[in-house]
Amino acid sequence: MKKPVIAVFDVGKTNKKLFLFDEHYKIVFERSARFLETQDEDGFPCENLESLRLSVFDSLHEVFRKAEFEIKAINFSSYGASFVYIDEDGRSLTPLYNYLKPYPEELKNEFYSKYGGEEYFSHQTSSPVLGSLNSAMQLYRVKKEQPELFKRIKYALHLPQYLSFLISGEAYSDITSIGCHTNLWDFENNKYHRWLEEEGILEKLAPIVAADTIFPAAFPGNNYGVGIGLHDSSAALIPYLVSFTEPFILISTGTWCISFNPFNASPLTKEELKSDCLCYMQYQGTPVKASRLFAGYEHEKEVKRISEYFNQPGVKYKHLQFNRNVLDRLDKNELNIPFSERDLSSFSSDVEAYYSLMLHLVTEQKKATALVLNNSVVKRIFVDGGFSKNAIYMNLLSQVFPEMEVFAASMAQATAMGTALAIHKSWNSNAVPNDLIELKFYAAPSHKRMTN
Repeated sequence: MKKPVIAVFDVGKTNKKLFLFDEHYKIVFERSARFLETQDEDGFPCENLESLRLSVFDSLHEVFRKAEFEIKAINFSSYGASFVYIDEDGRSLTPLYNYLKPYPEELKNEFYSKYGGEEYFSHQTSSPVLGSLNSAMQLYRVKKEQPELFKRIKYALHLPQYLSFLISGEAYSDITSIGCHTNLWDFENNKYHRWLEEEGILEKLAPIVAADTIFPAAFPGNNYGVGIGLHDSSAALIPYLVSFTEPFILISTGTWCISFNPFNASPLTKEELKSDCLCYMQYQGTPVKASRLFAGYEHEKEVKRISEYFNQPGVKYKHLQFNRNVLDRLDKNELNIPFSERDLSSFSSDVEAYYSLMLHLVTEQKKATALVLNNSVVKRIFVDGGFSKNAIYMNLLSQVFPEMEVFAASMAQATAMGTALAIHKSWNSNAVPNDLIELKFYAAPSHKRMTN
């Protein structure tokens, strides 16, 4: 008898993955691919859209040939801030422009001065000024720099919705992609911002449908449904929203450490925006306040500096256990100095230096997380990603948040699982399992709690 499964494409900047989940959300098949980047017309590196398109079709052909599986549904998640412009016939018109591409200063200034200034506009759209990372600014740039091309655009689809379009033939927009630092959404009035209509851009955006919408497939195969696709950060939050009803904050750790608070509905303040806070939109259409910290990047850079200075292998620090005696030897007054400016000769050992680095990162994490914690009823913090496996980080975090229950959370492929869960009812008649997420509790000791 064939095993019913859902296929999920999880498209990152580096790795493009396909997962099959069974009805209990266990991964029963996975495939990963990487593509060489190509260049846009200005010579700037960008995603190879044609390779990605062909890979989606090839992967589906492969899994449909597997006699042991019955594909019940397909859904997609990918990084945000990336538009695919399609014409009347559904063909892509441009390269998939890179959100890291520098944005013309003159065009940026023209836009913000026209619509009330950076501070005012950012407050309305909950979008810090991020250049090409504000995806609507890419569309504005096409209109200004390539007006003839702009006229040919039928729809601008965020990447998850373009991937869905490839299989369903249906062009729609999704609120998780729209509501993520795009400059598209007016969070105060809960609708598209007025500038889109004034610039003739609104008509280039496909109709919005709910995140659990299912379409019939245009791609050959058995009788399966196609999801609309999700922004990856919003998808990664779904397993937590499905599994826990008590208010929580999720700190998702990687290169960026992002603190998500789905239980803080207060509008972003100007001060929060200046501190790199923003709003995401979760799959059920409500705002999620978030703050960002570049802690994973700093950790990687400083570990390299420590290991080279003390002539130790960098992998050593992944396996250190928490030792309070090392922590007690540190000079807490040095916390006011960024670790990158610290002279490593002031430490008696590489382990002491590493503890000092982690203390610095967790102190900064407390400030970043506190920005979204403000005035909410949260009593739990979940940490997933790389730092959730770091015993020093987790113990220190429990100490800077002594009033919270702090948990390291682990699950296989949170983004892909969340993407599957978003359309659970359309393909799976079972209840959602209650063991999706494995938790490890870190208790702050009752003495010597850190308050820095």
